[in-house]
Amino acid sequence: MHSEPTEKKAVKLQQRHTGFYPVIDMYVFREFIIPFTILLMAFVIMFLIGDVFNDLEDFLSNKAPIHVIITYFTLKIPGNIRFILPISVLLACMFTMANFGKHMEVTAMRSSGVSLMRCGASIFAVGFAVTCMLFYFNEKLIPYTEREAVMTLERVAKGDSYVEKRYKMLTFRSPDKERTWLFKSFDRKGNHQEVTMKKHRSDGTLDWDIDADVACYTPKGWVFTNAIITSYSKDGLLPKSPRKYDTYTLPLKEAPDNPRDIANAVKEPEELPSWVIIELLMKTENMAERCYDVYATLLFRRLAFPWSCVLAVFLGIPLATKNERSGIFMAIITAFLVIIAYQVTTEIFVILGKQGVLWPPIAGLTPTIAFFIYGWYNVVKRI
Repeated sequence: MHSEPTEKKAVKLQQRHTGFYPVIDMYVFREFIIPFTILLMAFVIMFLIGDVFNDLEDFLSNKAPIHVIITYFTLKIPGNIRFILPISVLLACMFTMANFGKHMEVTAMRSSGVSLMRCGASIFAVGFAVTCMLFYFNEKLIPYTEREAVMTLERVAKGDSYVEKRYKMLTFRSPDKERTWLFKSFDRKGNHQEVTMKKHRSDGTLDWDIDADVACYTPKGWVFTNAIITSYSKDGLLPKSPRKYDTYTLPLKEAPDNPRDIANAVKEPEELPSWVIIELLMKTENMAERCYDVYATLLFRRLAFPWSCVLAVFLGIPLATKNERSGIFMAIITAFLVIIAYQVTTEIFVILGKQGVLWPPIAGLTPTIAFFIYGWYNVVKRI
């Protein structure tokens, strides 16, 4: 006799699991965004203080203008935020959910038919938005700000134009290890002065080299002016008679390296955007295995790392509600232990990937995927 009302009530509760509740969502969002903002600002200030202690003396000893000092420390902020965002999301998430648990608010929402996943929907939305921000930071902003910060410090410390210095006596080894370039003066606009290019055989011995007063990159290949080409014996030690050319064109098939690739060679692999790494991996057919491991591992880690902000929510919600009886303090301790475990695991896998011990996709993606699965399992278990 009472089965029909009971069934209707069950259907109603089931519908509420996936419904849109602006009051609940805005309340959870407000309670989350306040500690998140405070934590983010606190960590930014802490990292900024660390940078000031490390670098301020260099500026003061060289009597740098105040605007240069402010510019430098401003440029350092985006790189710091990249590492601050995941831990800020995790701590704010755990603080918010643990605070709800302390006041029995999670219990009240779940008893009303709102699942644990639905309780944290607005936090997941913030985590996804922060993930998108991290992708932008990694690809567009941080490579620029990090490079400009280094250049600013070098200009102050050494007094010379760092941009000019870094492109003098520039040496570039092609990723396939077949060509070694030496530019006495590398001009990113096109005309490079006093250039030497050495061509190596597959066994590493020197096949031939070319010395030129000027080298220019064109759509047809490298054009050398006042060039001298010297071939070598099979062991690469004895030079043969040199040949002189007023103008000599080396086809792109023999030397596909372009000025942009060579300019990127003065940067650390970590400073390169993902699209540059992808382009490098795709167009270099015979890339040395060690180079491939380094670039590919960094690429997959770059793709996985921004998702650590969403991962923080997956880990934070179930861990916080699990410790709701022990209070906020235990939730924060747990958060630190989890994020340390994730960071340590990620760094170990990246090192093994760069050394060729692990396949790059495994090295770059496995820690994030494993912690996602662990977080999802805990969320499902707590629903």
